[in-house]
Amino acid sequence: MSMKWIGKVTGGLLGGLLLGPIGAALGALLGHQVDESGAREEQPASGADLTAISARFFRASFQVMGYLAKADGRVSEREIAAARAVMQELRLGAAQVREAIACFTSGKQPDYDYGAELAELGEICRGRPELARAFLEIQMRAALQGNDLEQPVRSLLARLASALHVSALELVHIETVLRIQRGGGFRAAAAPGTAAARERELAEAYRVLESSAAASDAQVAKAYRRLLQRHHPDKLKANGLPESMLAHAQQRTQQIIEAWEIVRERRGIR
Repeated sequence: MSMKWIGKVTGGLLGGLLLGPIGAALGALLGHQVDESGAREEQPASGADLTAISARFFRASFQVMGYLAKADGRVSEREIAAARAVMQELRLGAAQVREAIACFTSGKQPDYDYGAELAELGEICRGRPELARAFLEIQMRAALQGNDLEQPVRSLLARLASALHVSALELVHIETVLRIQRGGGFRAAAAPGTAAARERELAEAYRVLESSAAASDAQVAKAYRRLLQRHHPDKLKANGLPESMLAHAQQRTQQIIEAWEIVRERRGIR
């Protein structure tokens, strides 16, 4: 599928936005679209190429995860638990878990070359922006659970995003949606059914859709369709996402659908 169709992202996040907890002001997302930075036409790949990409993606996912966990000099029990939680969330089989642990351990070693890894990942994900985002989301998921993105992990993730041609704005959005997931989805801290709970639920739904209350029904619907297409498991698999990691794509797709249902109901969209 041509990047001319999918190579647009909702832009205009309010200036001064900082990478931080979801409680930070995220600003309004304007309804207009801008060209996606660094977008290239997707490159078709043979079955053998996709198999190689999938295998490299899997190994790199857990090697980088191990490297980020060791970034402050030691790997805490919380970070180990976070890595295992990601393996469980991805529904890896026993053999895959053993391979993932071996890769995680490899990434912790002093001779692990993060720079070389980033260069190779950049080549693997060239022309496959959805695959690049999926890689970042998996790393962000582990980092949030492991140390809540404390330095130096946050800086290393920003470096990873740059190598994968993922903008700072997109990195903010990835953090936002994953924090919403960690917080129990669209459930607010306020008592269920209260006005405060409903307002927070709606605000989070707009954030997931990269839209805002100021957008028209047509603009919100377009944002929903774009995100759904971007994260569809079949599309990611066709770009090299390992079969074992499709659960991640399915979770993101479900989150997008739930966000759309909340917005659609509140707006009375048929």
